[in-house]
Amino acid sequence: MRPWPGNSYPLGASYDGAGTNFALFSEVAEYVDLCLFEADGTETVVRLPEVDGFVHHGYLPGIGPGQRYGYRVHGPYRPADGLRCNPKKLLIDPYAKAVDGTIDWDESLFGYHFDQPDQRNDADSAPHLPKSVVINPFFDWAEDRRPRTPYHETVIYEAHVRGTTINHPFIPADLRGTYSGLAHPVMIEHFTRLGVTAVELMPVHQFVDDHHLTERGLSNYWGYNTIAFLAPHNRYASQGALGNQVQEFKAMVRSLHDAGIEVILDVVYNHTAEGNHMGPTLSMRGIDNAAYYRLVDDEPRYYMDYTGTGNSLNARNPHTLQLIMDSLRYWVTEMHVDGFRFDLAATLAREFYDVDRLSAFFDIVQQDPVVSQVKLIAEPWDVGPGGYQVGNFPPLWTEWNGKYRDTVRDFWRGEAGTLGEFASRITGSSDLYQDDGRRPFASINFVTAHDGFTLNDLVSYNDKHNEANGEDGNDGADDNRSWNCGAEGPSEDPEVQALRAKQRRNFIATLFLSQGVPMLLHGDELGRTQHGNNNVYCQDNETSWVDWALAKDNADLVEFTGRMAALRAEHPVFRRRKFFQGRPLRRDDDRRDIAWFNPDGEEMTEADWDADFGRAVGVFLNGDAMDELDRRGEWVTDDSFLLCFNAWHEAVDFRIPDGEYGSNWLVVVDTSVESNEEPETELAGGATLPVPARSLVVLRRSAE
Repeated sequence: MRPWPGNSYPLGASYDGAGTNFALFSEVAEYVDLCLFEADGTETVVRLPEVDGFVHHGYLPGIGPGQRYGYRVHGPYRPADGLRCNPKKLLIDPYAKAVDGTIDWDESLFGYHFDQPDQRNDADSAPHLPKSVVINPFFDWAEDRRPRTPYHETVIYEAHVRGTTINHPFIPADLRGTYSGLAHPVMIEHFTRLGVTAVELMPVHQFVDDHHLTERGLSNYWGYNTIAFLAPHNRYASQGALGNQVQEFKAMVRSLHDAGIEVILDVVYNHTAEGNHMGPTLSMRGIDNAAYYRLVDDEPRYYMDYTGTGNSLNARNPHTLQLIMDSLRYWVTEMHVDGFRFDLAATLAREFYDVDRLSAFFDIVQQDPVVSQVKLIAEPWDVGPGGYQVGNFPPLWTEWNGKYRDTVRDFWRGEAGTLGEFASRITGSSDLYQDDGRRPFASINFVTAHDGFTLNDLVSYNDKHNEANGEDGNDGADDNRSWNCGAEGPSEDPEVQALRAKQRRNFIATLFLSQGVPMLLHGDELGRTQHGNNNVYCQDNETSWVDWALAKDNADLVEFTGRMAALRAEHPVFRRRKFFQGRPLRRDDDRRDIAWFNPDGEEMTEADWDADFGRAVGVFLNGDAMDELDRRGEWVTDDSFLLCFNAWHEAVDFRIPDGEYGSNWLVVVDTSVESNEEPETELAGGATLPVPARSLVVLRRSAE
C-alpha cells in the first residue's frame, strides 16, 4: 500500500470521500508507522512519508470509515531523560474520533517488565490495545438549532449517561445506559417536568478502566480517565458498528436540542489514563512524552501531579494546547454541544507552579471565536498547592461554587456562625464575582454533585461508608457537612423520616430560590441513595445507578422539585442578571431591591448578623426594583417575595414587615408541609407567622 504525501493539517484521521489523510505530531519521532488492522487482527504497516513542522503525515486512497488503525513511533527511549518512544507499543491516535475495543491490562502495555521495572519491555502491545477508528463525518443535523439558553434562565441537571438510564423500566432494554437512552422521550419528559434546560454529562470522552480497579473487579464508572479527547466513549453506544458512537451521540444532541435542552460536557484535560512513570504506554507517552506531560524539571523520569492521578497534561506546550483547543472546537462545531465543565480546571491555569488566571489556556479561550461563545464552567480547584481558586477565574467563566455548597449545608444542619455567609451565598456570592465584572450567574450553585453524598444521603449519614470501594475507608471526603437527622442510615422512625423529607425540601427550595445557576444531581429529585458511599467512582452497579422505582415512592419530592423550578422560571426576581444593591437605585427612586429582617420584623443590624437569631432570617426581594431590561428593552418587574429561613431546632415566630414592604401576603411555599398542594394562607403586614423548626416559608406580596 503506497501512501501519498497528504497534508499536515488537520491532525488525526480525516476522511474526504475517496480516502483518508493521517497526521500525527511528534517532535522526537525519527519516523512514524501507521498500522491498519482487519477484523481478525491482521496488521498492515505503512510508513508516513512526510514530516512538516514535526507533523508526520500521509494520505491513503481507498481507506474509509470503519478502518481501525494505530501508530508505532520510532524514536529515543531514555526514561531518565523523559523520552519513552518504543515502536513495539501500538499507540492510540490523540485525535482519534472513535475508538474500538477495551484494554485488558496485559504486561505488554507497559514499557517495563513487572518483575524487572528497570528493563525495557519489547513485547508487542497491539493485540491488547483498543484501536482508533476512521469515521464518516457526515450527519443529517436536520436544521439543528442550539437552544442558547441565557445563563440566568439555565437549570443544569448533572447526569451520568449509563447510570441515569440503565434501570429505567420505560426505556427499551437495548437503549438503557446509552446515548439513545438519555435522549429517549421518557427522559426528555422527565427533564422538562423538572424545568431542566441543560444536561451536564459526566465524562463521555473515551476513557479507560484503571488497572488497580479491574484487578479488584471494579471499574472507572465516573470516567475521569480520558485517553482520546475527540472520541465519544464507545461503551455508551447502543449499536455495535465501528464508529457508531459518533452518530448516536449526535442523534442524542439533536433530540435534546429539539426539546430545548442544551448539552454540556464534563471534560478532563488535566491528565490522561497513562498515569505516572509506572503507568502503561497507550498513546501520548509513546508519541512525545515531554511535549504532552508536565515532567519534574530535575528528574524528568517522573511526572508533576496536580490531580492525584499520576500525571498532569502540559498545557504550556503549544501542540498540547492545540490538542485541547482542537478538541473543544470539534465538540462544538461537529458534535453541536453547548458548553463544557472543566474538571480540576485550576490545573490548566498552572503556567509553571502557581495557578495563574492569565495563563496561555485562558488567553486562547478568550479570543477563540468558537469556544468563547459557549458555556464555560470551571471546577475551580485541583489537589496541588494553592489549588482552591473559587472566585478567581476570568470574567468569561462561571464556576462550581464550592463555598455555596458548604455554606448551605452548614446552615441547614444548624451550624452556628453561618448566617452572614449564607445570606451572601443565596444572593449570588457578590464577594466572589462582582469585583471582576461578572454577574450572579457566574456562580453555579449546587448542594450535591457526583463527588460526595446524594441529597438523600446528605440528610441520612454523618459519616461516609465506602467499604465497597476496597480502600479501607481512605477514599472520599471526610468533611461532608452532613447530618443524619438522628439516626445513621436507613431508619423506620417516622420522626426521623419526616425530618429528612423536610430537609430535602429545604435544600431543593434553597437551591432554586438562590441567585445564580442551580445544578441538580441526577436522582436527587427521586431520593436516590448510595447507602452512604460518598465516592462511587468505581461502582458501576446499583450503588450508583438511579433507581427509577423511587419515582413512585417519592413522587411528592419529584413534584416539589418541579414546582420550585417552575416558581423560579416564572419569577425573574429569583434569577436576576445583576447583583442586589441594597440601597435606593436612583436619586428619584427610594425603592431598594433587597432588605433583611430579624424574626421581630426589624431590619438586620451588624450585631444581629453576629447574634444569629436562632439561625433564622427573613429576606425581602423587591420585584418592583429589578433595574434590568428584558430582551425587548423593557424594564423588568416582578412580584415581590419574603423568604423566611429557620434552621433552628424550634419554631420561630416571624413578624411580617408592613408599611413600604406591603400589607397583604400569600404563603406560596412551606417546606414543613408534606403535601404538594400550594399553601393558600393569607397574612397581613404586621401579622405573626410561626415558621416551624428547620423550615423555609416563602410569601408573595399580594396586590393592594
